[in-house]
Amino acid sequence: PKKAEAAPPAEEVPGEEQQRAITGLFVERPQTVTVTKGKDITFVAKVDSTNLLRKPVMKWLKGKWLDLGSKAGKHLKFKESYDRNTKIYTYEMTIVKVVDGDAGGYRCEVTAKDKCDSCTFDITVEGMLEYCRSPTVSVLETLERMLVTWTLVASSRKGMVVRDKLYLKREGLEVQLDSSPLPERKKEEPMEPDVDVWEILKNAKPCDYEKIAFQYGITDLRGMLKRLKKMKKVEPKKSDAFLRKLEPAYSVEKGKRIQMSVELADPNAQVKWLKNGQEIKPSAKYLFETVGGIRKLTINKCTLSDDAAYECVIGDEKCFTEVFVQEPPVTITKLLDDIHVVVGDKVEFEVEVSEEGANVKWMKDGVELSRDGKYRFKKDGTKHWLIINEASKEDIGTYYVYTNGGESKGELEVEDKELEVLQSIADLTLKAAEQAVFKCEVSDEKVTGKWFKDGVEVVPNKRIKMTHVGRVHKLTIDDVKPEDAGDYTFVPDGYALTLSAKLNFLEIKIDYVPRQDPPKIHLDTSGSMVNKNTIIVVAGNKLRLDVEITGEPAPTVCWRKGPVEISTAEGRVRVENRKNLCSFVIEGAERGDEGLYCITVTNPAGEDKAELNIRVVDVPDPPENVRCTGVGEDSASILWDPPKFDGGAPVLFSGYLMERKKKGSSRWTKLNFDIFESTTYEAKKMIEGVLYEMRVFAVNGIGVSQPSTSSKPFMPIAPTSEPTRLMVEDITDGTCALKWLPPDRIGAGGVDGYIIEYCVEGGSEWVQANEAPVEKNMYRVRGLQVGEKYLFRVTAVNIAGRSPPAEIKQGVTIREITEHPKIRLPRQLRTKFIRKVGEKVNLVIPFQGKPRPVVNWFKDGAPLDTKLVNIRTSEVDTILFIREAARDHSGLYTLSVKIENMEDKADIEIQIVEKPGPPTAVTVTDVWGFNAALEWKPPKDNGNSEITGYTIQKADMKTKEWFTVYDHNRRPSCTVSDLVMGNEYSFRVFSENICGLSEEAGVSKNKAVIGKAGLHYKTQPFKERDMNSSPKFITPLVDRCVVAGYNAAISCAVRGSPKPKIIWMKNNMIIGEDPKFLMQNNQGVLTLNIRKPSLFDGGKYICKAVNDLGEDQVECKLEVRGKGPKSAYWAWAGPLGRNTLLMKI
Repeated sequence: PKKAEAAPPAEEVPGEEQQRAITGLFVERPQTVTVTKGKDITFVAKVDSTNLLRKPVMKWLKGKWLDLGSKAGKHLKFKESYDRNTKIYTYEMTIVKVVDGDAGGYRCEVTAKDKCDSCTFDITVEGMLEYCRSPTVSVLETLERMLVTWTLVASSRKGMVVRDKLYLKREGLEVQLDSSPLPERKKEEPMEPDVDVWEILKNAKPCDYEKIAFQYGITDLRGMLKRLKKMKKVEPKKSDAFLRKLEPAYSVEKGKRIQMSVELADPNAQVKWLKNGQEIKPSAKYLFETVGGIRKLTINKCTLSDDAAYECVIGDEKCFTEVFVQEPPVTITKLLDDIHVVVGDKVEFEVEVSEEGANVKWMKDGVELSRDGKYRFKKDGTKHWLIINEASKEDIGTYYVYTNGGESKGELEVEDKELEVLQSIADLTLKAAEQAVFKCEVSDEKVTGKWFKDGVEVVPNKRIKMTHVGRVHKLTIDDVKPEDAGDYTFVPDGYALTLSAKLNFLEIKIDYVPRQDPPKIHLDTSGSMVNKNTIIVVAGNKLRLDVEITGEPAPTVCWRKGPVEISTAEGRVRVENRKNLCSFVIEGAERGDEGLYCITVTNPAGEDKAELNIRVVDVPDPPENVRCTGVGEDSASILWDPPKFDGGAPVLFSGYLMERKKKGSSRWTKLNFDIFESTTYEAKKMIEGVLYEMRVFAVNGIGVSQPSTSSKPFMPIAPTSEPTRLMVEDITDGTCALKWLPPDRIGAGGVDGYIIEYCVEGGSEWVQANEAPVEKNMYRVRGLQVGEKYLFRVTAVNIAGRSPPAEIKQGVTIREITEHPKIRLPRQLRTKFIRKVGEKVNLVIPFQGKPRPVVNWFKDGAPLDTKLVNIRTSEVDTILFIREAARDHSGLYTLSVKIENMEDKADIEIQIVEKPGPPTAVTVTDVWGFNAALEWKPPKDNGNSEITGYTIQKADMKTKEWFTVYDHNRRPSCTVSDLVMGNEYSFRVFSENICGLSEEAGVSKNKAVIGKAGLHYKTQPFKERDMNSSPKFITPLVDRCVVAGYNAAISCAVRGSPKPKIIWMKNNMIIGEDPKFLMQNNQGVLTLNIRKPSLFDGGKYICKAVNDLGEDQVECKLEVRGKGPKSAYWAWAGPLGRNTLLMKI
């Protein structure tokens, strides 16, 4: 047998890929592979994003246009990952269970703003051959390598067995193999030519198959025919109707238009366009176009409903294609914000996308989140939320949201909740039978706790009660006894915090002394007194000062603040008097309550005084004038002024807390958790090009102030790189023109303009040439000294400041450069310039020369009159303008450009033309038979242009209607033929030049009469045609499937004379005057409208047309599908099942 000629694939040399120079954006490219049918294959592409400002976009394409992104599913899978350390994006495309259709050329494209790169690769799909696994080795070659000899197995019972025989049977082909070694061939013996049995079988007639099989030892004829059928290539049938068919598939984005075209062998053939088997009618959406033998179908504003199979039908021949409509990618319009909360708080991540109803995917640290009770997802229009009801330490991490066109991420930081004591418990000194109330207030309402006395937990009873209302915890002891004295402690559950106070029991001994005691004020200097007779109270808290007073008889108490006496027993500031005790109470202390208070007690035995200084402390005022003093690429310097009021406790003033947020966002992010003492702060880790706002809190021992007003928005931006390719464009006496290109790296801040500076060569003082930055990439520096050498430099300026300068390091001498004058005449003016009368003439002719040349215009050798023609001249060109051209403007114009004794000239020939006059002396010179000879003379006025021809018309004197006989006749004579006998004719002639036909025509002076020859015409009698015919449907009914509850209609068309009677039937029953059905007949187009069909309206519908000459009918099937799940049952049950269900009902 003949060996296979295909060579095995060349082995790849290790390291060859590394030696290949990688250009563009790809670090690793997909490679061409050969894959076995049914196996999986994965292609990997890696892109380096180190120098990219945005995330690159990857597209996988098949062929030149088919985007594989729309085909993602079970067969095609795509994966994308990003390595933060190496800044490399990895893209993977996996084809699951490769089929033959996957073979072909592929391309992957990556784009990133102004950069693009692509690479190609091929896929070859090979199947497993029946007899061997290697696709390059044929069956016969494999058998020869195994030293197998073919042995014919006879049909007799014994057969032929030679030495040790081995039988092989694969796919029905039975071969007897001999495993003994073959005898060696002699070198001098000629080699027998190899014979390929399958080539012989493919070229042989079917009647010779049995003979060839017997000759070459093939015993399994059925297996041979089966394999031979697979090997034969089916020749594609050549279409007689189509020269070019539709492409196999088309791809279009949603909302765009697409055009499909075919080329026909017969340009006059009629075509039909079908969509999913239904004929397409021309409309504003579907446009049909015919250009010769090409037929085009255009679909405007494609939607998802246009994703279908399309056919082009010509007679019995069809060609098919499929249109894939791709939805535009959903992008993220509002990014995620970083969130900082404490344990137990509610967390809401919010993102906004470009389209309503889009699907998004939430992930945390690479793991997709699901609705498991902890996470909730919410969607409203274009907004999506990820909600965590109670945050914990386990929720700390990076959260991602993905759409098919973008992604965003946000950091979640959770810190432990700190319990803040708003009011501590105070020591009490009570007498017997009084009530003791220990009260404290903490920041969290949910916190519970326990009360202890001398380390032993307090057990509530009838006399001892414990209450918890909101943030306030109380321990109440009624009827205080001596055993109640001791240390009381409140311990909040879950916090390493204790609040302690002491209960002192006061025993009263009454001494009966007949004498009087002078009054005495007993002040307790412990507690909230920072020094002698000074009390500090936190703003908003309650101050109760109990002053023990002794004296006999009971003294009179008077409280004063300055000259004002405080005597009220009710109100916010009041005095409460009891026996031997006076209480001064301030409810909700304010800053105005600060001051020196005096208490005076008097009785007949004497008087006593005491002074108290009350200070009210509060949280500080917010800092002021928060501002950004400088920005960097990812940082900003913030400065603010200290608060005007530090809270009244300068010793306790601690520092500041800072927060920032993106402009337009409502989420503030903390920048420091430790108190910052300075009034300047450098914020880092910001994104370049994003607007931020800052605010500052002041902190003292009392608490945190209100936030300051937000700073003005600022943007972290780095200066651009230096401008490129700075060069001198022009030099004149005292000026120098510079030009340059924008910087290579601009950044998010853009370029606001450029600053140009110059310096005398050898000097060190740079002078700024422009007051304000210039936006253009060129500038002329003026006021320079002639003959001096200067250095120049250009700096780009943006909001971040100036870039490094681009310099011309070689000195430039300021001296006028003489350049010969030269006219650059446009190509269209090098030949005769022709315009019509009344049109505009606007000639722009550039020239060059230094210094500025003198420009002069001449017409026909004389200076040009500027009253007839407008001339405008600039430094680089001159313009000749004529608003309305007249024939007098025709002539030879000469432009002269002169510098001293140097001169350049250019000639421009202008010709103004108009329509010619009519020909003259039009005469009929001869008439013979059915012919007439005409002659005329050229017009007197040719319109300033050569006469290109004449148009001749004739008119019958009976109808006097003019008909054109000749167009573009170049000679001033012609012969008119095919005139009608017995008629009299008149003729007229129009002259023609490049402007068109003349307005008037020259009419012949005499007439041409065609005489009769005595002929008579006998008319045939008129026979009226019988138009009667039996009914015949020219358009049949079409099977339809409709949805229940929506109006439906079926239609057909019939012809016949006399007008036939129309009968509609459903399931062979005539439809009567049922209001559900509306029957219409419009010029033979029959329509049956069904109002809101139900499931029972399905069935076979018949339309019958009857007249005196016969009848005809058409029929169709109407299937009605339900809206909900019941429709599936009705479709499955069939008529028998439905009847059974109705009987049960």
